[in-house]
Amino acid sequence: MPIHQPTLETFTFIARVEETYASLMQFASARGLENLGGILLFAGEFPEPGRTLAVAGNIAGAATLTASTDPAAQKQALREGAADFLVTNLDEALRILKNEIRKREPVAVAVSIPPETILKEMLGRGVLPDLLPPLPSSPAQHSLSAFIAQGAQLIEAPPPRPASKLHIWPIPSEYTQRPAAFDALLLEQLPLPDHAARRWLRLSPRYLSPEARRLRSLRCDGETASKLIALVGPPLQP
Repeated sequence: MPIHQPTLETFTFIARVEETYASLMQFASARGLENLGGILLFAGEFPEPGRTLAVAGNIAGAATLTASTDPAAQKQALREGAADFLVTNLDEALRILKNEIRKREPVAVAVSIPPETILKEMLGRGVLPDLLPPLPSSPAQHSLSAFIAQGAQLIEAPPPRPASKLHIWPIPSEYTQRPAAFDALLLEQLPLPDHAARRWLRLSPRYLSPEARRLRSLRCDGETASKLIALVGPPLQP
């Protein structure tokens, strides 16, 4: 069955998540880690930046906490897979997060409390995130600054990547019943040391929006892109 052209919103979201994922994997690499298993990421508020950070965090392997009092945003997060659990207080969130951090498994927990309130509770109880979103101009800024003083780190922009470009392909009709075979075909063309790209290709379809799950996205250099285009055709254009 042919796949319809994705919306511009879908293209933009995939690109935004991939950029954030690169930042998270840069943090992991700088610490000699293959992924963010065991790392606690406070992603902020839904819908943004929490949605993007939660999805990128899941792909990178982090345990992610978001906060929001917007019921529509919370339902969207659960429906799209940006959140695995929706809870009403910090105790519930910590029970889930601690268990997955211990197992070094990814999880995204959304708590129905304003971000500035949950951050104050975390400070009061000595819950220190490893990673924080860029400092916002909001009531939460003071709490985030307090976490930084205790050793938490802000997510940094990834280094420039002028030699590579993000390409997005639909799963070809002959692979719709066996998408894993299409993934394997794409993986065969990647340079072997590119662990982050391989992880992205393998895991991103699980966590991106339902529309995006019918697509495959990959950042690669021009030589690799040419090989892929020869094999599967030109990528989609927004």
